[in-house]
Amino acid sequence: MKLNRLLLLAATALSITTVHAETLTLKLTHQWPQGDSRDNGARLFAKEVTKHDPSIKFRIYPGASLISNPLKQADALADGSIDLSVIPLVYDVGKAPEFSITILPGVMKNIDDAMRFKNTEYEKLLQAVAEKQGFHILTWWWMEGGIANRVRPITTPDTVKGLKFRGADRTIDTMLKSAGASVFSMPSTELYNALQTGVLDGLMTSYDTFISMRLYEQTKYATLGGKYTMFIVFEPLIISTKTWNKLTPKQKKIFNAAADATQASFNAEQEKIKAEVVRKFEAAHVKVHAMTQAEDQSWIALAKKTAWPEYARTSPQAKKLLEAAEKLGQ
Repeated sequence: MKLNRLLLLAATALSITTVHAETLTLKLTHQWPQGDSRDNGARLFAKEVTKHDPSIKFRIYPGASLISNPLKQADALADGSIDLSVIPLVYDVGKAPEFSITILPGVMKNIDDAMRFKNTEYEKLLQAVAEKQGFHILTWWWMEGGIANRVRPITTPDTVKGLKFRGADRTIDTMLKSAGASVFSMPSTELYNALQTGVLDGLMTSYDTFISMRLYEQTKYATLGGKYTMFIVFEPLIISTKTWNKLTPKQKKIFNAAADATQASFNAEQEKIKAEVVRKFEAAHVKVHAMTQAEDQSWIALAKKTAWPEYARTSPQAKKLLEAAEKLGQ
């Protein structure tokens, strides 16, 4: 009897050890503060995965708490030191200039339009670029944005002449420079201080970043809200290919289903943020202007003359991506 009890205890201990050994804990990092829509989306994804596979756990590090320089997250994914992150893919254009397609002005009209690009040749080509860089795209999260500055209202391209601008990507930089602006590159975490100290006069960024970084406190004019915008950017949840390749086919299916489960709520949250950002700026006594169709067309015409040809010359893969985007835009 005593021997049987010992055998039972040993078996139980072995079972517990096996369960713990099979638990997979993944590190998910990003630069956004807790409560930002990208943070909310990441947490919903983690919850959905764990719901279907309790052996997979997540440690989430918001607000650049694990990697202080947001531009280093793509490298950390590639070498496997982190497992997942939420970043604008344009942060990695230094190594993969093809990613500029995900912010190229005039390609997509809004978030609804961006949804048409999912499950197409465009997505397939984009995924190939990502995997070559050491990560796999999980979600299809697109964000709209606008323009804010300290000097004067921004309407048509000629209104940025002489201003110090943050453009967010080389294609936008090309467009802004051709309109007469001086352009600086920096991550979202540095924008508030740059505006406060006069390093920047204005910038383009997402609505969520305007709110989470409180940029309405340091600007006097904003072009946002309404039906038209020159700023729409891809900021997906991505996973290191080192981690992705270790998952079983069943786990990959769970991850893809969890990513799809975040889409409706993420898009709905963007609509709420679009309305909230206007309220935030107006409450801070910033003069808000909604871009008109004519103004939007003037920016698109400039982008197609400057940024688009430059992007197409980047590489054969970039040319294919632009052709796929143009085909969808017809």
